[in-house]
Amino acid sequence: MTAPLPSVKDLIRQSGLRATPARIATLDCLRESDSPLTHAEVADQVSDRGIDKATAFRNLNDLTDVGLVRRTELGDHVWRFEAVRGESEDGGHPHFLCVDCGTVSCLDDVKLTAGSLRHSAKVGEITEILLRGHCNDCGNA
Repeated sequence: MTAPLPSVKDLIRQSGLRATPARIATLDCLRESDSPLTHAEVADQVSDRGIDKATAFRNLNDLTDVGLVRRTELGDHVWRFEAVRGESEDGGHPHFLCVDCGTVSCLDDVKLTAGSLRHSAKVGEITEILLRGHCNDCGNA
């Protein structure tokens, strides 16, 4: 029998932060999303709980600093945030950015081959993989 996953409140406390309602709401928002969110998107989603944009931004940075959230810039000069899902995730996962509509999708199952990893290690350490193209909604237009 596996141990139950820690709650959002427990994760925040274990990271050394106070588990305030705003931090809980912010991390919940990111954990429920299936793609990275911008600060504006997070602020919009938590605003119904009385959380303003400045508090949302501060919480995103605090949660990033303790490793519960990952911040990524995908070449469009917009920071996006996503919850770190587990310890097995060492550097994140690839993302797909639609060059037409700006939609970002997580590609959790895409992995480099062993040969690609060996070859890239000769050049340096891979910290992020970004694929750009036309999403199915835009590519068929």
